Amino acid sequence: MQTLNGQTTTAQPIQVNLQRDTFLNIQDVSKVYATPKGPYTVLEGVNLTVQEGEFICIIGHSGCGKTTLLNMVSGFAQPTKGVVLLQDQQITQPGPDRMVVFQNYSLLPWKTAFENVYLAVKAAFPEKSKAEKTAIVTEHLELVGLTEAAHKRPHQLSGGMKQRVAIARALAIRPQVLILDEPFGALDAITKEELQEELLQIWQDHRCTVLMITHDIDEALFLADRLVMMTNGPAANIGEILDIPFRRPRNRAQMTEDPKYYELRNYALDFLFRRYAHDDD
Repeated sequence: MQTLNGQTTTAQPIQVNLQRDTFLNIQDVSKVYATPKGPYTVLEGVNLTVQEGEFICIIGHSGCGKTTLLNMVSGFAQPTKGVVLLQDQQITQPGPDRMVVFQNYSLLPWKTAFENVYLAVKAAFPEKSKAEKTAIVTEHLELVGLTEAAHKRPHQLSGGMKQRVAIARALAIRPQVLILDEPFGALDAITKEELQEELLQIWQDHRCTVLMITHDIDEALFLADRLVMMTNGPAANIGEILDIPFRRPRNRAQMTEDPKYYELRNYALDFLFRRYAHDDD
C-alpha cells in the first residue's frame, strides 16, 4: 500500500494483502460492458482489502468507475473478472448486510419519513413485532434529528432532511457495510458540513464499515481512515491509497490548522489534477 511520503511518486496499482481478518476483499476485479463499438473496460485489475469498521473514501474523476465498483460491493452488478468477498463469502446479489445511500435520496414520495424507514425495517426484520419495528424506526429518526419531522412527506422536507431520512433508513437495519454514493453532493455547504459531522458521530457510535464516494477532498480527509484514489478511465484502477493520520474524534478546525492536512490535500490534488488530469486534446 502506498501512502504519503513527502515525495511525488509514480502511482502503482495496490496489491492485495490477504489477511485472515480481512472483512471486505476486492480481488483482481475488472468490469467490461458490451457497446455497439465493442467491449468497453470500465475497471481493470482492482484490488482492495478493507478491515471491519474502517471508513474508506473513494475519489477520482467522473467516469473512473467509482460507482461501478461500489455497485459490485452492493451486489447490484457483478465483476466481469475477479471476485468481491464479504467475510470470505462471494457477493452475488444485494442483501440487507449492505445498505446504499444515494445522492438523490431514493425516498418514496407518497410515504412519510417514518413510513420510508419502517418499510426497510419491516423487510429486514419480518419476525419482529410491530411495536419493536416502530421502536427501531423512532430510535433512528431521533438519531438523525428528525423526530419532529417523522410524519412529513419528502416534498415537505429540505434536501438535508431527506438525506437524513435515507441515512436513518440505511442504519435502521444494522448493515455490516454502509455504502454512500456522493450522499452530500447536492447539498449546500453548511448543510453538508452538518451532515458530515452527524455521519461521523453515528459511525463512531456504531462502527459499521463505510465505503463512500466523494469528489470533495476536504470531505474525505475529515471523514476517512484511508483515501482510495482512482486513476482515470477507461480501464481505471486504484492508483494510490493515502492513510489519513488524524486522531479521532476529529475536530475540523484543529485539523485544518495542522500542516499535515495541507500536505495531504495538496498531494491528493496533485494526483487528481496533474498526474491523472483529463486529456482535453
